[in-house]
Amino acid sequence: MSPAPTTPVPEGTVPSFAEYRATGDRQLRNRLIEHHRGLAEQLARRFRGRGQNPDDLEQVALLGLLKAVERFEPERGLAFTTFATPTILGELKRHFRDATWSTRVPRRIQEHVLAVSNVIGPLGQELGRPPTVAEVAKATGFSEESVLEAMEANRAYSAQSLDAPTGDRDDGDADLASRLGDLDPGHADVEHRLLIESLLGELPERERTIVRLRFWDGWTQSQIADSIGISQMHVSRILTRTLDRLRVRVEAEAGAGADLPGPT
Repeated sequence: MSPAPTTPVPEGTVPSFAEYRATGDRQLRNRLIEHHRGLAEQLARRFRGRGQNPDDLEQVALLGLLKAVERFEPERGLAFTTFATPTILGELKRHFRDATWSTRVPRRIQEHVLAVSNVIGPLGQELGRPPTVAEVAKATGFSEESVLEAMEANRAYSAQSLDAPTGDRDDGDADLASRLGDLDPGHADVEHRLLIESLLGELPERERTIVRLRFWDGWTQSQIADSIGISQMHVSRILTRTLDRLRVRVEAEAGAGADLPGPT
């Protein structure tokens, strides 16, 4: 069913939220956003000085304002600014939690980092010196361990470029990347081998012996059959069944990228 037609709102007049709710007119929505733009800009200014571009912060705040305009229900009798302020602040805080961390950090710790950062500056001005961990813990209500954890996690807030100079005079213009070691191509194999060794220990003794003779000692199926006293076909069936079982366990433990040889 189409929205009921309404009388156009003259330019320069602030449309009501009831009109927007009734019509869903984007022009009305955009004029509401423009009218309340100052609120978004004011809230965005609270987050300046934290390493983010002011224009980016304003765009995030405007996104929060857009969401507030679209979700606001005037019939509830709440003032729009009362509804919009936490919506915009939530968008800004989410931006800092999810978009500005160079290393993925649990949300609980991210929130602790922001709380500790907000306290340290004012507390330092009040004391005339940097506050102690115990003083920050008292001001935030966190344990001292949580404050130390937040301070350590704060290092993940921004990453240093690998192209940045090391600052070591002996290295000339060397950058951080030049100090990184090469990737050891056998590293993943070591992890897989250790995992397989662990899983082999769970196999029955005969199956474990057959797998070790085939893949560790390089015996053929015929040699294994003669040594154990069973047929070569029986060895092949045991290898197939055992490797299938190991493959399922390896994929579950190490991910689908792990691989096992076939029963050759």
